[in-house]
Amino acid sequence: MEKWSLMTITVLLALTVRWTVSLGSYSGAGKPPMYGDYEAQRHWQEVTYNLPIRQWYFNTSDNNLLYWGLDYPPLTAYHSFVCAYIAKLINPDWIALHTSRGYESQPHKLFMRTTVFVADLLVYIPAVILYCSSLKETSTKKKVSSALCILLYPGLILIDHGHFQYNSVSLGFALWGVLYLSYDWDLLGSVAFCLALNYKQMELYHSLPFFCYLLGKCFKKGLKGKGLVLLTKIAGTVVVSFAVCWLPFCTDMEQIMQVLRRLFPIDRGLFEDKVANIWCSLSVLIKIKNIVSPQTQLKLSFAVTFLSLLPTCIKLTVQPSLRGFKFALVSCALSFFLFSFQVHEKSILLASVPVCLIINEIPFMATWFLLVSTFSMLPLLLKDGLLLPYAVTMLAFLSVCMASFSIFEKTSAEDLQLKPFSHSLKGYVSWFKSFPKIVRSLFLLSVTLMGILSVLSAAVHPPQRLPDLFPVSVSIISCLHFLLFLVYFNVVILWDSKNSRSQKKIS
Repeated sequence: MEKWSLMTITVLLALTVRWTVSLGSYSGAGKPPMYGDYEAQRHWQEVTYNLPIRQWYFNTSDNNLLYWGLDYPPLTAYHSFVCAYIAKLINPDWIALHTSRGYESQPHKLFMRTTVFVADLLVYIPAVILYCSSLKETSTKKKVSSALCILLYPGLILIDHGHFQYNSVSLGFALWGVLYLSYDWDLLGSVAFCLALNYKQMELYHSLPFFCYLLGKCFKKGLKGKGLVLLTKIAGTVVVSFAVCWLPFCTDMEQIMQVLRRLFPIDRGLFEDKVANIWCSLSVLIKIKNIVSPQTQLKLSFAVTFLSLLPTCIKLTVQPSLRGFKFALVSCALSFFLFSFQVHEKSILLASVPVCLIINEIPFMATWFLLVSTFSMLPLLLKDGLLLPYAVTMLAFLSVCMASFSIFEKTSAEDLQLKPFSHSLKGYVSWFKSFPKIVRSLFLLSVTLMGILSVLSAAVHPPQRLPDLFPVSVSIISCLHFLLFLVYFNVVILWDSKNSRSQKKIS
């Protein structure tokens, strides 16, 4: 009873923070002609309500794809239609065809903010609460602390309730998938992840861990017996789930192909804006976009991404365990973010939410990663006028993590899950005695650097010769952090002896 009372207070606090952030500015506020993501979501409501389904993804006189054309999967379109139906009942002007373009008003802002708030409350927050409540061998205090830290993660709050998006829906469905798999409800887990993937195509970042974990589970059960039955059931579930989501578009192959072309446009280039991945960071020295064709960029990014994913995916397939699966979600999403094609700065959320799931296991590193991930989006947040919410939520999150997990006391090799790795170094093990002090010093240096760059970005005008000095600095420093985190998570996964013990339970 005490646990649920504390969880209720946690949810109320999380909702209060979300609504407070939503009172601020949003993407593209008062900035014609294209405005921003807020207008994109409103425009999708306009399109889905006023046009027949067969025109949603096609360029027509009523649907100019160059003006925020729909480029997310069918579930996003259906969600936009539901929101539009409600908007029509309140004020038809909000979604009137053509004439509503760029519509802005306080009542409309309240409506749009409420749609994000409700989506978060219905999909993401229940998944977080149930996930934390289901943590095994964990005290009530730790479960509540985990829920509080996850729900106060600034990155997702600032992007969904500040900048304006619905990331909590796709991430929430993915989290439901993780939750179902933790109970061995593999078919429900498959359905939940299919919903996530059909809401936002970026959920492909998580697809390989889901695939490898379930495939490895089937292998362990034996592909001549129960494993084959399970594999057949999962395959059937995935096919049916996709068929239901895409049903209105399945009447014509050209419809399907056009949706796919909208979902995966290769002409946009390797990356957008100042994203904290390897390609954007390298472009400071080598203008990859100028010297390499888009097709070659695509092949190069695919090859590097595939190679970086390979060790984790092989380990998860050979030794499937729930713990390994959660760490693989982090590692694979981070590999996609760092090396894949057409990456946005907001895509770091796909690595951040899986990190939230292991915050109770490695609180120090998880807190550090989540701070860096939010910092990496600073240029976007400043553009949207979200400096104050950024500063307050970052400080609040760090304070809560320090109070809940005493993170500075969790820096030993054992606490960071690096003990098996330290043993494998043999002669270098003595170096690990000073490891906690080194890690704490690096953390403090990192936080100080992020604080200084945040202040400079907000308060100092860059030199005229280097107008992008601060955004580029943020992206490069964040990228270096992410590369080190990628190495760290891969070391934990590949040297994890707990996986081999856990996977015996599956078989």
